[in-house]
Amino acid sequence: MKGKFITFEGSESCGKSTQSKLLYEYLKASGYDVIFLREPGGTRISENIRKMLLDPDNKSMSCQTELFLYMASRSQTVKEVIKPALGQGKIVVCDRFLDSTVVYQGYGLGMDIEFIKVLGDFVTEGIKPDLTILLDLPLKNALKGIRQKDRIEKRAFAYHKRVKGGYLEMARQEPERIKVVRLEKDKMETQGKIRALVGKIL
Repeated sequence: MKGKFITFEGSESCGKSTQSKLLYEYLKASGYDVIFLREPGGTRISENIRKMLLDPDNKSMSCQTELFLYMASRSQTVKEVIKPALGQGKIVVCDRFLDSTVVYQGYGLGMDIEFIKVLGDFVTEGIKPDLTILLDLPLKNALKGIRQKDRIEKRAFAYHKRVKGGYLEMARQEPERIKVVRLEKDKMETQGKIRALVGKIL
């Protein structure tokens, strides 16, 4: 892989979409060949899977179904978009990736984390981010900002607390790849910290 793969992670409504898009626009304006993706999504098939996963009406979805749907969406995105782009030397900025599944379905739902990692390695074809930005915002502040909640956002506070704890544990395990960035009131101040980290890998 000749390109660079940058992912954004964090709890619900922590600013991932805003910060990842700001980085994408900055890199694009700086002359880099860059693409932006969100997960689940990024391809026609993946976007259709996303609708199923986040639909609040799908209350009966099992943990196993949820896990495999996330992985199926990711596999399609890797094959269609991420792997070809990295092979062409592009920068890929992605809002969520495999870490989300390890944390949300592993730490959050109590599924076997090692199994998730093995399955994840299979569907991603071994592709790993060069840098992961983990956005840190007090959980209660993040959840307050959600007006219309999807199926995952509707889960109990205790679930989201386990998710955040999982993220921080992963950051402790992989400090070279996962960089914790605390959100500031000024979004551009936060973005400045992110750009400094990205500059070190480009």
